[in-house]
Amino acid sequence: MPVPLSVVIITFNEEANIVRCLQALGDVADDVLVVDSFSTDATVDLCRQHGARVIQHAFAGYVEQKNYATSQARFDHVLQLDADEVLTEELRQSIRAAKQNWQHAAYSLARLTNYCGHWVRHGGWYPDRKLRLYDRRLGRWTGLLLHERYEVNEGQTTAPLAGDALHYSYHSIAQHVSQLNKFTSITAQELALRGKTQVGLFHLLLKPLWKFVHGYFFRLGLLDGFAGLCIAGISAWGVFLKFAKLKTRTENAEA
Repeated sequence: MPVPLSVVIITFNEEANIVRCLQALGDVADDVLVVDSFSTDATVDLCRQHGARVIQHAFAGYVEQKNYATSQARFDHVLQLDADEVLTEELRQSIRAAKQNWQHAAYSLARLTNYCGHWVRHGGWYPDRKLRLYDRRLGRWTGLLLHERYEVNEGQTTAPLAGDALHYSYHSIAQHVSQLNKFTSITAQELALRGKTQVGLFHLLLKPLWKFVHGYFFRLGLLDGFAGLCIAGISAWGVFLKFAKLKTRTENAEA
């Protein structure tokens, strides 16, 4: 007998993505739960139209929201997706196989990202494996403000799934830069909470330079053409912004 599976998705104003995500679930889901942070667009209506159960829950952080969503699933075996992710048929087959013969605490899936219309296969962006299919009794979402991750309990095992989740990330450079500005502010806050407040020229000059060189040359981002160049350049700028914001935050706190 296959184990029953809940698919959980957290949303806020995802009307542009959510239908594509829900339609690609196929027959892998026995329960579809969307935990929405009071969207002001058509997200909730679209979810209900496509058979998803919707719970409204104020956003308290990515870790907290995903743990809450997991706790509200009908079944212990959970697949967590973001609204901009789409299961391929190969990945659906892998999930069905895991349901038939569940052997691990969690399974990882690979994400193939679409950046401004280009599928990115280099620069460290692929396969971008994440633990997303799991038995909620054997782990939990962890992290501070950003960079949340699912961790299994000590002694538990994980395994990879074959197939990709298609990740429709940024449709424009402007969107990438806008989100980068938001996320670097959160990351600077997270670093401060961890007590990492020392920022020097190493952080402001050398680390951004290395980020570009590593992604564009060593991780072959150059093979993704203009998209690879944009990703490497904006990622390097993000490293600078993160530490510049941390430096000003620290200095203002000390003033």
